[in-house]
Amino acid sequence: MKEALSISIGSSTRNKSVVVNLLGEDVRISRIATDGDMKAAREKFRDLDGKVDAFGVGGTDLGFYFDEKWYPLHSVLPMVQDVRKTPVVDGLGLKNTLETQSASILETEIGDYLDQIGRTVLVMTGVDRYGLLRSFVDAGYQCMFGDVLFSLGMPFPLNSERSLKRALITLIPIVGRLPFEWVYPTGEKQHQRKPKYPWAFQRASVIAGDSHYITRYMPDSLEGKVVVTNTTTPNDVDLFTKAGVKYLMTTTPVYEGRSFGTNMMEAALLAVSGYKQKVDYRYHQPYFKMMAELVKSVGLKPELRALN
Repeated sequence: MKEALSISIGSSTRNKSVVVNLLGEDVRISRIATDGDMKAAREKFRDLDGKVDAFGVGGTDLGFYFDEKWYPLHSVLPMVQDVRKTPVVDGLGLKNTLETQSASILETEIGDYLDQIGRTVLVMTGVDRYGLLRSFVDAGYQCMFGDVLFSLGMPFPLNSERSLKRALITLIPIVGRLPFEWVYPTGEKQHQRKPKYPWAFQRASVIAGDSHYITRYMPDSLEGKVVVTNTTTPNDVDLFTKAGVKYLMTTTPVYEGRSFGTNMMEAALLAVSGYKQKVDYRYHQPYFKMMAELVKSVGLKPELRALN
């Protein structure tokens, strides 16, 4: 049996392990978390190197990919610097292949409902979900990007891809060297609700992005909204249901009641494919092409379900 392991700096209460069959091969996908402790995560990566088929980096990114360029997160990279044998991924390969299908699947499955509520989207953070961003931009949605709102706490929504790119070029040299927990909830902070900028949520018919960001900052009511996300637990689904969310799309498959992160599923695909090379996102095009072929072979696609 193949083994794919996500080592996360998120909350250990979300740990899960299941066996799935991909491409005719059983693979155990497991998540273990260190509750925000990057040193402990680094030790686990080092100690388990060569003992599993692929690693996922959970609760963070190794860097940001935007408009064909990869920007490293220098505060995070030391966490995996001791890995020598096992390929390491953070989900970027799926974010820029699988997640690009999101808007087209919504159109196919609930286009009539979107005609009623409009095609406006709040992408919680565009810089780490470029594939998701492109999906909605290319589909003609009116877009708002929450990068400055939710990562930096500044009340300045960005309403165009151009403005987001300008902000990225200005801020990434700073953000890339800040302690990661300053810009993204880690450990038990992932369970803390801190509703912020409710008007941003109310302006949109679709809320898209990282599940931790959505559940942390969303208002109590998202009546009639469509949520596009991943890494959802039964508790997250219950929260969305109580908030009145009409439809929930998870960009990764649901196994035993929860959807795993893109990092976990990308690692699983590498494990069953037998891929052993180091993954270097700076040279992404051949890798993205291979990942797209794997996604197609396995038949992965975002899953949509009605909640209310």
